Amino acid sequence: MTPSLRALVVDDEQPVLDEIVWLLESDDRVSSVRSARSGTEALRVLEGGDVDLVFLDVAMPGLTGLDIARLLARFTDPPRIVFVTAHEAHAVEAFEMNAVDYLLKPVREDRLRESVRRACADVEAAPGSSDDRIAVELAGVTRFVSRATITDVEAQGDYVRLHTADGTSHLVRMPISHLADAWAEHGFVRVHRSHVVNLAHVREVRSQAGRSAVVVARGSVVVEIDVARRHTRELREHIRERA
Repeated sequence: MTPSLRALVVDDEQPVLDEIVWLLESDDRVSSVRSARSGTEALRVLEGGDVDLVFLDVAMPGLTGLDIARLLARFTDPPRIVFVTAHEAHAVEAFEMNAVDYLLKPVREDRLRESVRRACADVEAAPGSSDDRIAVELAGVTRFVSRATITDVEAQGDYVRLHTADGTSHLVRMPISHLADAWAEHGFVRVHRSHVVNLAHVREVRSQAGRSAVVVARGSVVVEIDVARRHTRELREHIRERA
C-alpha cells in the first residue's frame, strides 16, 4: 500500500511556494500540504511532528534549507527531505544529508511527482514498517522484496545491502543499527557491527579456535559470516529459543 504523505513546503518566494503547494495538492499520494515562508516558521511546524516530507528551498534569509536539514538530522524520526533551488552548487552537500531528491527551479510537475515517488519508496523501506514487503529501487524502478526471503544484511556506509535467498541483493538507505532493532522481532540478529542475519536462513553455526561463524545460502552461493565475540552468546541463546 502506498504511503499517504503529509508535506511541508518551505520557500521565501511566494510564487514558487504556491506552485509547489498546488502541484502537491493534486497528487493522491499526498494527504495534506502546509507551507512556510521562512526557516523559523518551518521549524514551528516541524516541532509538531506531523510532517513526513519537506520541500526545502536551499537559499533563504536567516535559516537556510541546509541549516534546517542539519537540525532535522537530530530528530528521532526526521521527515524525508527534498531540496529545491535555482542552482546546482549545493547538490553534493544535499545528498550527503540523505535527501531523497534535489529539484531545480522552475520545478516541473513530472520531476515533483518523481520526488514524491522516491519519498514513498523510502518510507516503505524504512525499518519498523508493519508491511513485510521492503521497497527497493533499481534504475528508477521500485520493486518489493519480502522480508522473510532476506538471508542477511550487510552494512555499507549509510546504506545496507539486503541479501536474499534467491541470490539477489539490494541497496537500501537505512542505518544497520536501526534495522537490527526494528527487525529483531522478525528473527533478525546482530552478529557483527556490519552484519545482521535472519535466523530462519542460518544453516550452521561453526566454532573453531575461538572463532565463530554462521552459514547462510544466497542462492547457489554458501556464505560464511563471522560472529563477533560479544555477539556469540546472544546468537546461541536465540538459536536455542527457536529450537
